Amino acid sequence: MRIVFMGTPEFAVASLEALLASGSEIVGVVTAPDKPAGRGKVVTESAVKRYASGRGLKVLQPAKLKDETFLEELRSLGADLQVVVAFRMLPEVVWNMPPKGTINLHASLLPQYRGAAPINWVLINGEAESGVTTFFLKHEIDTGDILFTEKITLTGVETAGELHDRLKEKGAGLLVKTVKAIESGRYTELPQSQLAEGVELKSAPKLFKEDGEIDWNQPAEKIYNLVRGLSPVPAAYTTLQDKTLRVFKVEFAKVATGEKPGEFFSDGKSYLKASAADGFIYFKEVQLEGKKRLEIEEFLRGVRL
Repeated sequence: MRIVFMGTPEFAVASLEALLASGSEIVGVVTAPDKPAGRGKVVTESAVKRYASGRGLKVLQPAKLKDETFLEELRSLGADLQVVVAFRMLPEVVWNMPPKGTINLHASLLPQYRGAAPINWVLINGEAESGVTTFFLKHEIDTGDILFTEKITLTGVETAGELHDRLKEKGAGLLVKTVKAIESGRYTELPQSQLAEGVELKSAPKLFKEDGEIDWNQPAEKIYNLVRGLSPVPAAYTTLQDKTLRVFKVEFAKVATGEKPGEFFSDGKSYLKASAADGFIYFKEVQLEGKKRLEIEEFLRGVRL
């Protein structure tokens, strides 16, 4: 089959690499336009573009997916199948173009955690399992018929960054399996409505800055899950000495503190903790506004509390 691959971040690179390694014919790659990034606003290419260009693949970077020039170029590639991994929402004129359809890899066990940030929300909510799903694209986001899924057991301690790396590899393998099944015609489609019947569905909406603010009136375990679910980016945060303290790693203890939630305690050398609704949060890795990210002992050596 002739395949057009669509993706942008590092998560998608593993899938593109796996497809190429499996012998799939990638006739084009669609990714985001170059854009300024960082403090110096240096024009930066997407991770997918860097990889695809290095492999000599044809790269398209449309600003608008309904632009007629882009659509004509996409049609000229003659794709049998389109594969989408961590890209943006496609208009029907794009996803309905190839004869074998367009498939998507999603980093959750659909129909649970539809949306832009499934890796983060599954940890924030303290789930015991996650996984990856391949499905055919339809009108509403993340609702198409399921092709294959693969589950993983969560450890209860991994961060979003660590889960990202686990799922990108797991997803790459599942995507190769899916493409081969479509090529051979040996697959079945499972409507998500069958799995959603009588089940409370949890969503994974885009994250905003306010989602990361720690509410010290919450239980300690809930705060712990928020921190690991947002680490390393965008990172949970609180306020210390009128400055923003980004929090990357913590531990927690459920104890009767007798303290007001949000009170900080430290010996100035080895520990910094704050009281939650039912215990303490122990900071292990933090970054104070304007400073470097540090482990707590090094952080305490450089700040007067």
